Amino acid sequence: MSGTPAPAGSETGLRLLDGLARLLALFGGALAVCLALLVSISITLRALGLGGVRGDFEFVQMGVALIVFAFMPWCQARRGNVMVDSFTTRLPPRFQAALDAVWEVVFAGMMALIAWRLGAGALEAARSSTTTMVLLLPIAPAIAACAILAGFTALIALAMAIVRFRGRA
Repeated sequence: MSGTPAPAGSETGLRLLDGLARLLALFGGALAVCLALLVSISITLRALGLGGVRGDFEFVQMGVALIVFAFMPWCQARRGNVMVDSFTTRLPPRFQAALDAVWEVVFAGMMALIAWRLGAGALEAARSSTTTMVLLLPIAPAIAACAILAGFTALIALAMAIVRFRGRA
């Protein structure tokens, strides 16, 4: 796993993407803290015999999905995804960067595919008015948010591929 920071450049677009990825990661962290508090409160209430927070698992299910997708752009921008480079470590750095760029494009394509299918799932959930079991919360907004975040991750991966193809990685 590489923790190398994203290339620092004077390009406004890259800085904007990086800043937005950072904000999304902060949102994901804040949401994780809120969910931890919710679960702690619910468990405490159950231990006291007062019953838990009604529908707590529904908030956790939707929240964890949002957290994962909120962290993905930041992880991608920071090269935080797991990379296996045992066969390429002896290759010239320029070739390694080009190979990394190709894999960034592949990853972008996979994230775009995930975004597309999540978007289709959000539309179907909205069309059928699908809700959670206990609180009857509509699930389409959470699925749509994950679709948007997956699409943003694909955009980050493409931007990183361009940076690597240009040799600035």
